[in-house]
Amino acid sequence: MGTSRRTADSEAQPVSLRRRGPVLERAILDAALEQLSTVGWSGLTMEGVAAGAQTGKAAVYRRWASKEDLVADALMSGLPDLDQDTDYGSVREDLYQLCRRIRDAMFSKPGFALRSVLHECDNVAAERFHELILQQVAEPSVRRFNDVVRRGIERGDVRPDAVSPLICDVIPGLMMYRSKVCGSEFPDDDLARMVDEVMVPLLRPRSR
Repeated sequence: MGTSRRTADSEAQPVSLRRRGPVLERAILDAALEQLSTVGWSGLTMEGVAAGAQTGKAAVYRRWASKEDLVADALMSGLPDLDQDTDYGSVREDLYQLCRRIRDAMFSKPGFALRSVLHECDNVAAERFHELILQQVAEPSVRRFNDVVRRGIERGDVRPDAVSPLICDVIPGLMMYRSKVCGSEFPDDDLARMVDEVMVPLLRPRSR
């Protein structure tokens, strides 16, 4: 009887662990992000994603016809939400906290995954992700910087003509350059210096 019970339990176990629907899809998307953040775009394979999700390759291909489709959905589902506005009471503190949110997004697993796509894709593959990057990363960041600047203008601590696409590009540009070229991981002190030494003087009302 004991042997029969053990056999029944061992046969039942795979059924209890079997995943379907949204649970399986989430496991596959997570496995794709893990692959992107470790082996990169070039090393990612549908077979590797299936193994990471502990499912069969057919289960992946039933949902996503190509590597590009899978990666696009994985990034869409995983990238942190930057499109939230918070007022900390001063332009300096607003900028500093926004920089911290961008830093945390850059160094999250989806952030590493996105950078592997940006750095490794050829031009044809990169086109597949252009709209996604605009909608999920670039446009929300610009909106948040514009919100900070406009609040600063209303308070009187930012010059009225400071709403400019170039000004909104300064911090993202610095962070991308220092991350990619200099290998910076942006501790809080570095972010504070970036705000205090670059952005606040740039935005400050001009002396008369």
